[in-house]
Amino acid sequence: MKISSEQDKVAAATLTRAWVETMVVGLNLCPFAAPVVKQDSVRYSVTDAATDEDVAAGFLGELDLIQRSDEKSVATTLYIFPNATADFYDYLDLLHTCERLLDQAGMSEQFQVASFHPGYLFAGVDQDDLSHWTNRSPFPMLHIIRENQMSRVLAHYKDPDAIPERNIALMHELGKAGLIERFPPLADYWDTHAR
Repeated sequence: MKISSEQDKVAAATLTRAWVETMVVGLNLCPFAAPVVKQDSVRYSVTDAATDEDVAAGFLGELDLIQRSDEKSVATTLYIFPNATADFYDYLDLLHTCERLLDQAGMSEQFQVASFHPGYLFAGVDQDDLSHWTNRSPFPMLHIIRENQMSRVLAHYKDPDAIPERNIALMHELGKAGLIERFPPLADYWDTHAR
């Protein structure tokens, strides 16, 4: 899905919100997501930017916005860019650029960035392994997370290091059919990104 109108942006945000509610919260892939989703303090920011430069500029704009917002109104941001980085390795280059910008802006201690992409691949893992689907999303996106908020949550969560292993085991347990049954839009891009 390419973004060319405001209607397209709304559709992309709606699909992403459904993915968060059904997959991320519904499967408890991120135990910290449910409260901010319930409070409706997740910002879904969709851009029609198609170049790395424009996406990176938008990323800086999102950093500025979240920094100026209180946690109750914008706890966290999903910055979504459907028109850019269809190739996962191009996405990784852009991710590294945005992480450098975060560091250069002196905000790396205030925010961290989590990565999601329709073709997400973990290094050193077979390309057809279901574990990749823990980080596969409907569109390329960056999740901007407040460090102080994450620190507060982690202080009350037992064994956060076990979360990735639990999620990978869940992907294997559900299998392709189970994942598509839970979130039917996955079928639309499974064949494109399942290798």
